[in-house]
Amino acid sequence: MIISAVICLVLLVFQSVCFFILLSRLFRGATRFPPLKPQCPNPSFLAKVSVVVPTLNEFDRIDKMLEGITRQSYEVKEIIIVDSNSQDGTREKVMEASKKDPRIRLVTDPPLPKQWIGRPWALHNGFLNSSSTSEWILGIDADTQPQKGLIPSLLNFANTHNYDVVSLSPQFIIKYPSEWWLQPALLMTLIYRFESSGVDAKSAETVMANGQCFLIKRKVLEAIDGYSYASNSFCDDVTLARYIASQGYKVGFADGAKIIKVRMYEGLKETWTEWGRSLDLKDAASKSQLWAECGFLALIQALPLPIIITGFIFCSSLNFLSFYLLFILNCLLLFIRFALLLAIAPSYNFTKSYKELLFFLSPTADILAVIRIFLSAIQKPRQWRGRIYN
Repeated sequence: MIISAVICLVLLVFQSVCFFILLSRLFRGATRFPPLKPQCPNPSFLAKVSVVVPTLNEFDRIDKMLEGITRQSYEVKEIIIVDSNSQDGTREKVMEASKKDPRIRLVTDPPLPKQWIGRPWALHNGFLNSSSTSEWILGIDADTQPQKGLIPSLLNFANTHNYDVVSLSPQFIIKYPSEWWLQPALLMTLIYRFESSGVDAKSAETVMANGQCFLIKRKVLEAIDGYSYASNSFCDDVTLARYIASQGYKVGFADGAKIIKVRMYEGLKETWTEWGRSLDLKDAASKSQLWAECGFLALIQALPLPIIITGFIFCSSLNFLSFYLLFILNCLLLFIRFALLLAIAPSYNFTKSYKELLFFLSPTADILAVIRIFLSAIQKPRQWRGRIYN
């Protein structure tokens, strides 16, 4: 009984500290910028943007991106598709699209150097091949679906708030029941650890970014030697954004659910393997920060449901104050977790399918999501988007 009471007291102390940290982040989210909306073309932005799209065997996913990016107006000076020798017909599809839109240009990146990861290498070469008269470089992933009015909305937001870099959180397209269950739990690991989109980070170490839609001033890239700083990072977007912020530039992360969509991975296995291996953000953080975040997630996201279940099972034998307070705290944490589902719901493309009901059961996947972060934190990725790294 004494040991149980001590364990409950220790958990209560640590969870209480984490609880107030979480509340401080959530309260800041109440003052966030509203989601960006599609905007009409602005003549003052004429030919200001070079779009760079890294590709490697994207034949089955690139259509929606090409359709969306070519619908952008005269802000776009050029669309550079940087392909890493795709073998699935991606190159042919891009060349066919270039016949309909002369802004599209296919570039093959040079052989991958040892110290580089494929994605930042492709983006770096897209930057090097872009027009020197473009004021902005917009990195877009091949699995995204840019909506009409995306780029003028981005430019207007960046200019209005004097951002040097702006990236967007998208609206996720989910298909399978298992994805609806696990994916929101994985997303919640980011929301718990950092500020939500639309909130300016307090420090460079907590800056968030999303490389699926990443707008950056050309002069900033020139000053930092392109994407070189993030050359060997598997979360190059956050690594680069935090470095840029540390150099004194202003970095923004906005809610883009209304102007860009993404279908990231196919099914539970890909979601667990591909997205899960980069969510720890270890390449963009110190070891102490990484493990502090892992501990925070374990206490605040993984443990509430098991503690509540344990409390119901052993309530008759755990009749001491520290247990009761611990039980109440975890009920409150679970309530917050379910309430946050309503907050992130606009970030998902709901189609009124019965499968989407599993979204509301995603808190039951929180333990797995946190375990995935721990597994990723202790492992260095060896494979990414079809490439093997030593």
